[in-house]
Amino acid sequence: MGDKLKGKVCIVTGAGRGVGRAHALALAAEGAKVVVNDLGGAADGTGASQQPAEEVVAEIKKAGGQAVANYDSVTSPQGAEKIIKTALDKFGKLDVLVNNAGILRDRMVFNMSPEEWDAVIKVHLYGHFYCARAACIIMRQQRSGRIINTASTSGLGNMGQANYAAAKEGIVGFTRTVARDMGRYGVTCNALYPSAATRMTLTPEMAAAREKRAAAGIAGMTGVSARFELTNLLPEDVSPVVVWLASDASANVSGYVIHARGGQISLFSIPAPERVIQKKGRWTLDELDAIVPVVLTTGLVNPAPPAPAKG
Repeated sequence: MGDKLKGKVCIVTGAGRGVGRAHALALAAEGAKVVVNDLGGAADGTGASQQPAEEVVAEIKKAGGQAVANYDSVTSPQGAEKIIKTALDKFGKLDVLVNNAGILRDRMVFNMSPEEWDAVIKVHLYGHFYCARAACIIMRQQRSGRIINTASTSGLGNMGQANYAAAKEGIVGFTRTVARDMGRYGVTCNALYPSAATRMTLTPEMAAAREKRAAAGIAGMTGVSARFELTNLLPEDVSPVVVWLASDASANVSGYVIHARGGQISLFSIPAPERVIQKKGRWTLDELDAIVPVVLTTGLVNPAPPAPAKG
């Protein structure tokens, strides 16, 4: 085992499977004591089981590490507070929170029910807030800590995932603001875009969405090639970035988004104006008709062009 996180106490939510499991194992392998949180539900959030979290704890202990399971849901303030309390009760402190718990309820926006919207927003966006809020109370008092949030490139726009995309891009804005709120207390907050083969990315629904994007003329990998690409992106490839962000080496990095995809790691830029038009006073519609296509929108491509009329 390594010692880059020796003495650190880490919480990973949604750590029973996929990238969360990989994060928990990687953190423990570097000497961290880990709270393995997982409700144990299905990919859509239904059901519950203690088995996933317990299996990861057993795996960590077998390798010589220290870990404890927690089965509370991130979707309520009370559940989040119990997750944080588990770290304090079992290990006496909290140094790192990895917000990772998530579900999917994919549907085209015109078919999406309010319940499907609410369920995804609740787990991802509310879950990040509830856990971070409870952790920040502790980290502010001790004037140190690391918060690592899980966003997604789906937040940049992905067919059939309006709820998931909204939650994930909301997490990016949340991350930037928490970084500013907590920086004075020695706490950093960053977001991760993980690309890996998990039960949430290799579902039949995700495969169907890739095919729909292709049929609609939207750029992206499809079919067998997409599945082959995803199956070669392992959750374990993402976790070294999480370990680094959890370590003392990342002390000056806060408020950023990092994309981990196999052997490729990318720092995403913070959005800034690309082109600007300016005048004194209000623009008229005639002026906008004349200048916007020439200056602001020239060269832009519709990512989802209208499909030809049927029949």
